Amino acid sequence: MNDKWMQFTQDIKELYKKDFVPLHEPTFNGNEIKYVTECIESGWVSSVGAYVTRFEQDLANFVGAKRAVAVVNGTAALHIALKVVGVKPKDEVLMPSLTFIATANAASYLGAVPHFVDVSMKTLGMDSEKLHLYLEQISEFRNGELYNKQTGCRIAAIVPMHTFGHPADINGILEICDRYNLPLVEDAAESLGSYYNKKHTGSFGKINAFSFNGNKIITTGGGGALVTDDEELADYAKHLTTTAKVPHKWEYEHDSIGYNYRMPNINAALGCAQLEKMNTFIQHKRDLTEFYKIALSDFADSELFTEPENAKSNYWLQTILLDGSKNRDEILRFLNENGVMSRPIWKPMHQLPMFKECPSMDLNVTEQLNRRLINIPSTPVEVK
Repeated sequence: MNDKWMQFTQDIKELYKKDFVPLHEPTFNGNEIKYVTECIESGWVSSVGAYVTRFEQDLANFVGAKRAVAVVNGTAALHIALKVVGVKPKDEVLMPSLTFIATANAASYLGAVPHFVDVSMKTLGMDSEKLHLYLEQISEFRNGELYNKQTGCRIAAIVPMHTFGHPADINGILEICDRYNLPLVEDAAESLGSYYNKKHTGSFGKINAFSFNGNKIITTGGGGALVTDDEELADYAKHLTTTAKVPHKWEYEHDSIGYNYRMPNINAALGCAQLEKMNTFIQHKRDLTEFYKIALSDFADSELFTEPENAKSNYWLQTILLDGSKNRDEILRFLNENGVMSRPIWKPMHQLPMFKECPSMDLNVTEQLNRRLINIPSTPVEVK
């Protein structure tokens, strides 16, 4: 590797003041210890408690939605979101192949089939123009519902994912939802703090999913949430994630198959403290972006991926776009061996053995990006 890449690694280690810089660490410098201690001292550490209620209210307010339902992780949130919008066994769910496996797993939990869509070079998210042309060719309406002519299966929902915090083309996707009568479920697992046309991601769909895993912009340790403006859907989601238990002071009565998915109070306590720091985290993320822009400014073969037009990204994971001739694996090896943790994007879903037979459109951009994208250290840090 050349001297520029060596200087790049040194600049990152100097910024973080570490000999080894992780990809993304949690930042605990607020009220986390205070709130978790209060939770422990109260004895209410499981899925019922004041911090769960507070976290749900604070999250809904932050996103600009009416309701939030806190659950154990983002995958559970996606699973329940698809269930409550009516996805059934053998249905197909439109989603990008360029996503974390949770998106595809959530559909599979319902016996549904992921149907993979290509992404845009401009957003890294679902390519709405390409998808519209594709659906014109392969789909038809039967009794007001959309069907795949090639498989004979109903197409039941569309799930865009906001990759690394960069908002997908929501307006274009909403047009497809209106044209084809499809419910929108946003996979906003990575995009807390991101906005599309000044509206928060995860507030456009019928019901949407967030994640608060340890490597996200805020964390509850493990955790996720469903967010919606639909009160009835929120109540149904909360009921299902509370084992479908019928409320009663002492009786255990359940009216359907439910899931033990509610977020514990101790995790919610952590989340309340983390949400209080969101504006600081976002500012540090954006300052880090400017740092990387300067650090990469004279690289002829690499550039930092930046937020799409009409969007404000949380820059959850900083992302380098290599030119087509650069050896991705050589750069990854060099950075990691020199103390700067970096990784490739996820292997595209259509290339995984359990999903390789799923329906898909032409995925040439996804496959190009698989060879060209790497993530670099992204922990919020004060840039001086």
